[in-house]
Amino acid sequence: MFNDFKPVLKILLRFVILYVVMVLAYQFYLNQFKSMGLDPVSEWVADQAAFVQDFFGYQTQIVPGKPEQETDWFYVSGRYVSRMVEGCNAISVMVLFLAFIFAFYQGIKTFVFAGLGFVFLHIINVLRIAGLNILLVEWPQYSKIGHDYLFPAIIYGSVVLLWLIWIKFFALKDPVDESA
Repeated sequence: MFNDFKPVLKILLRFVILYVVMVLAYQFYLNQFKSMGLDPVSEWVADQAAFVQDFFGYQTQIVPGKPEQETDWFYVSGRYVSRMVEGCNAISVMVLFLAFIFAFYQGIKTFVFAGLGFVFLHIINVLRIAGLNILLVEWPQYSKIGHDYLFPAIIYGSVVLLWLIWIKFFALKDPVDESA
């Protein structure tokens, strides 16, 4: 009976190991910037969101918070609308995405799909942050539903969509021989 579940258990074990290793690596990265302000990846994402907002005519300024706050403040069209914290960079969501993709390893196409998926999720996340900031300027009465439900659904929905594409078109096609 154990042999029936062996492939599933291998995938599950691979997922858990990859996820834990990537989470620990990301936490190690974050610890390097503890109490120094927002980490560089989060600042980079905030700058890109500000660029998108500027492109759409929403003049944006990013004001760094105090180092111990580990946050940046978005001022859009001259007023404070939101703040950027580490969790907004979507790296933890991307780690979850990558652990799943590599759990169903399929050779080189795994790396290609993971790389393209990572870039896609980054773009979606930047657009998500810019969209949320624009929503906060234009329709502040929808801030709670936008921040708590709509915009998280966009990033998590994108991950699920990529997972479904990976499983349907790549992982279940032509499996790689793992005995080699």
